Amino acid sequence: MSLSEKVQPIFRVLPEIPKPGKRLSLGERLFWTGLVLVVYLVMSQIPLFGIPYLPRSAGSYLTVLRLITASRRGTLMELGIGPLVTSGLIWQLLVGSRIVKLDTSTPEGRATFTGLEKLFTIIFTIVEASAYILGGAYGHLSTNAALIVFAQLFLATALVMLMDEMLQKGWGVGSGVSLFIAAGVAQRIFWQLFSPITLRQTGNLPLGVLSALFVAIGNGISSGDWSALSTVAFRSFYPNLVGLATTVALFLLLLYLENVQVEIPVSMTKYGGIRSKIPLKFLYVSVIPVIIIGALYSNIFIFSQLIWARLHTQPNNWFYNNIFKYIANYNVTAYNEGRGFIPLPGTLVYYLTSPRGIRSIVQDPLRVVIYSVVFLVLSVLFSIAWVEAAGMDPWSQARQISKAGLQIPGFRGSPRAMAIVLERYIPALTILSGLVVGLIAVVGNLLNVLSSGMGLLLLVEILIQYHTIIAQERALEAYPLLRKLVKP
Repeated sequence: MSLSEKVQPIFRVLPEIPKPGKRLSLGERLFWTGLVLVVYLVMSQIPLFGIPYLPRSAGSYLTVLRLITASRRGTLMELGIGPLVTSGLIWQLLVGSRIVKLDTSTPEGRATFTGLEKLFTIIFTIVEASAYILGGAYGHLSTNAALIVFAQLFLATALVMLMDEMLQKGWGVGSGVSLFIAAGVAQRIFWQLFSPITLRQTGNLPLGVLSALFVAIGNGISSGDWSALSTVAFRSFYPNLVGLATTVALFLLLLYLENVQVEIPVSMTKYGGIRSKIPLKFLYVSVIPVIIIGALYSNIFIFSQLIWARLHTQPNNWFYNNIFKYIANYNVTAYNEGRGFIPLPGTLVYYLTSPRGIRSIVQDPLRVVIYSVVFLVLSVLFSIAWVEAAGMDPWSQARQISKAGLQIPGFRGSPRAMAIVLERYIPALTILSGLVVGLIAVVGNLLNVLSSGMGLLLLVEILIQYHTIIAQERALEAYPLLRKLVKP
């Protein structure tokens, strides 16, 4: 019995969004995409019923990772797309590395892959929701309150899963995962630019860097005291002018790097040797390493909090005293006061949390070095693993080129000959792209860019993806004959 036959009985009870009866116009698909976005934004503002008030600082050190999972603390979007991303990455790696043999080139194989992703999304939702509740993320809850919170987290994440499926099945544009990440990052950047909330720590200047700049200029004109401008430019832990300038610079750099590519000349044997080029992007693996690292770190933090909440009250526990406290240990006073899980220096979790601002280099240079080195090494390793698992390695690409009836001029049309040529470029591009996106994410955090280095990377990549999709859809609507040359 094949894997598909074994899991079919389970798939029948899973919720499913049907495909539209006909191909929708771009305007209709944009309407449904906008509606899904509005639902997500509304859900990210609705607080969970049954939990105590959560201070703004509770869990704030996870803000950077929450951008990747499109989650919002204390709301229906507490889990965000975390379970969906984790499930998708795991099955992509399992199938791509052929640990699980599944032919996704057939309709049956694709349906099985989608069903497995959906099933494991539900499983991860149950596990992560339980970890939040049992780990004390909302303080001590009664049994009834815990069940109510669990039901809200489960249903909200299930709705996110269905909205993502809805967009991908032809009702909308792109995917829900990309849409929600981009919306979360854009929302945070907008807030850090224009927030009117005043901060006593920075002389009653607004949180938003542009709002603070206008107030500082106004104060300087009216009183002649321009010292507030220096505060706006260099204030630590809050949006500042240095971070704004770095955000613009990195945004332009990413736009440039997205258009840098290595072109491989090919000829079409079926059409009399017509020549063309196959572009290999410099950012060959895109932002996939950053997403994988974010998903990995998020799960480490979630489950470390669950275990710590259970063990830190047991002073004679051998496992806690000799092993676990070096992996994760949190500030007990802050936890008891409801300020969330604040990692203590010297633990693995502490060194995996992103340092923010130039001041962090002076305050704890060891943390900055360890965080940066670990992040960059993981980024390169995950780049290599993803290329092999996703069929982007030289041999897989050569076979696809050969099947398409293409060949590299001057070489035989066999996949082996083409793979030898591609091996000159793809391994180097894989390592370089993983290193570059990792470096941009780390430097962005240290220079206090708006949202974060990770968030900016994701936003630029997703905006380019949507621009490409919409441009293609407009071309197909303008020239219907092109549909015969493009796969549906």
